[in-house]
Amino acid sequence: MAGHSKWANIQHRKGRQDEKKGKEFTKAAKEIIIAAKSGSDPAGNARLRAAIAAAKAVNLPKDRIESAIRKGSGQDAGGDLAEVFYEGYGPGGVAIIIDAATDNRNRTIADLRHIMSKNGGSIGESGCVSWMFKHTGVICFSKTEYTEDALMEVALELGAENLQDVGEFWEVHTEMKDFNVIRESFEKSGLNIVSANLFMLPKETLSVNEEVARKNIVLLEALEDYDDVQKVYSNIEISEEIEAKLF
Repeated sequence: MAGHSKWANIQHRKGRQDEKKGKEFTKAAKEIIIAAKSGSDPAGNARLRAAIAAAKAVNLPKDRIESAIRKGSGQDAGGDLAEVFYEGYGPGGVAIIIDAATDNRNRTIADLRHIMSKNGGSIGESGCVSWMFKHTGVICFSKTEYTEDALMEVALELGAENLQDVGEFWEVHTEMKDFNVIRESFEKSGLNIVSANLFMLPKETLSVNEEVARKNIVLLEALEDYDDVQKVYSNIEISEEIEAKLF
């Protein structure tokens, strides 16, 4: 289905594992640092508001949120991070975009090239796959809490783009410019949000067989486990049958 990301669904489940390892705390703090470079006041900085909301969703302590804002705005040392994007391919021609935050670009690109090469992938030129994706707000709800009809009614009323079934979650997609307003409206309505983030969602997905799926999952998880990586996006599409075998 166009615009659906099977990997995004897998990331939701994996996120709970990452939280136990403390990786979500680090990633959330880095996103706040980068967002705060454009202004330390959340009221006038939409990205910072979204970053703070995402940090609260993984229970990042208030003092760490405030510390990250001070670092990003230059009030404290430790905010020397640059946001960089890399594009490439996984096994079977799967498109991959890597969102990283680094204080050493040379180290990061060298390490990412190694990870990609070791796992059957390759880093490509800037723009080689980004045209296949659209920057989209993704707000997730649990299927155990809400029916499709209940969410659809609210989503349409708020101006969301669409609602998709991604396994154990409902995904509400929004335009980037509407993301914060719709997220905040959902919160005010009392609905429990599982996660709310900006994603690069594929315009079309690539279906793969079990062998290719397995190889790409190993690569994508290796990329996500690398300290400088914030998010990994892919156009991979894994059938429910293959997913059941692999997870």
